[in-house]
Amino acid sequence: MTTEIRVPQLPESIADATLVAWHKQPGDAIRRDENLADLETDKVVLEVPAPANGVVREIRVPSGTVVTSGQVLALIEEGAAAAAVAKPAGAAGAAAAAAAKPPPAAKPPPAAKPPAAADSDGGKDAGKLSPSVRRLVEENHLDPSAIPASGRDGRLTKSDVVGFLSTAAAPTPAARAPAPRPPAAAGARAEQRVPMTRLRARIAQRLIEAQSTQALLTTFNEVDLSATQELRARYKERFEKEHGVKLGFMSFFVKASIEALKRFPVLNASVDGSDIIYHEYYDIGVAVSTDRGLVVPIVRDADAKSFAVLEKQVADYARKAREGSLALEDLTGGTFTITNGGVFGSLMSTPIVNAPQSAILGMHKIQERPMAVGGQIAARPMMYLAVTYDHRIIDGREAVQFLVAIKEALEDPGRMLLGI
Repeated sequence: MTTEIRVPQLPESIADATLVAWHKQPGDAIRRDENLADLETDKVVLEVPAPANGVVREIRVPSGTVVTSGQVLALIEEGAAAAAVAKPAGAAGAAAAAAAKPPPAAKPPPAAKPPAAADSDGGKDAGKLSPSVRRLVEENHLDPSAIPASGRDGRLTKSDVVGFLSTAAAPTPAARAPAPRPPAAAGARAEQRVPMTRLRARIAQRLIEAQSTQALLTTFNEVDLSATQELRARYKERFEKEHGVKLGFMSFFVKASIEALKRFPVLNASVDGSDIIYHEYYDIGVAVSTDRGLVVPIVRDADAKSFAVLEKQVADYARKAREGSLALEDLTGGTFTITNGGVFGSLMSTPIVNAPQSAILGMHKIQERPMAVGGQIAARPMMYLAVTYDHRIIDGREAVQFLVAIKEALEDPGRMLLGI
């Protein structure tokens, strides 16, 4: 039976998608729920799963095409692959008779098929790899079943593949070196034109919209993280043993931001026409940098979550973002955003508001600096904080006091635990 493979129903906020890669070609066998193609939208990469076992009969849309919901992408012939696999298994007598004859020299043994090992490996077959991991595996001609997996349910992560490549290449440094390029002609000025990905184009559009529709202004402060570092160092081993996740700094900043947002709710608000919408909940976006661009997954009802739950959810979002497996609902909404340029060494920046939100907090690198403490000069772990805000509804006084509230919470973190 011939079955049409169509573009899945796209979310309401997404009009179309780009078919970025086919993972099967006409004549290839497929299994039910195996990924046939990747669709890139403005926010996430969607997979097109096979509805049944079979063989790809025809591909109707080439890679790079913009497609819409319900559009036919390919045709598959159901049951063809299953029949081909079952045929030798059910003919024991024929197999015994064939054993008496010398096999054709050109016929490879079944064990030589690399996909067989991957098919039997729970969670590491080609159909269950994330788009970024799949591309890395295919580009380097790797067998996923041979790579130790550290992801949830035995899934491969990008870091697993990168680590495997570096380990495999370590004994033979000569093999790792790329082939030398021919020397460029004297005075050559090469250029390369590469189209933006949909995500990069969407990021560019949103940033321009934010700057053209909001009156953005940034104010700065600095925080002494001695007390937070001391508290974290005292309990991090016990915390990780108890909750199975490392105690980082992000949970402290999320908690401190919520305490400040409760005191200055306009920074948790948004503008809708001539109205100000005050959100009485705290859905905190945490910006994550990926190979495809910056994404902002949302920690919903962050005020009701413990430090451990916050750390687990942020770590899970970061992993999904790197693997390209974030769902659209993970990126939708949000009332306030935190971005951390410090992981890249940034000392100070002016982040852009994630519209339609009205404010964003920028974290930066922790650096020891000489500070006057009790009349004495002492080295302290200091961080510059920045809050960019929409001056249409947020006054400078509120923005400054908001940062001071975060500073006070982080310099005396016990107050957050006691709720004072």
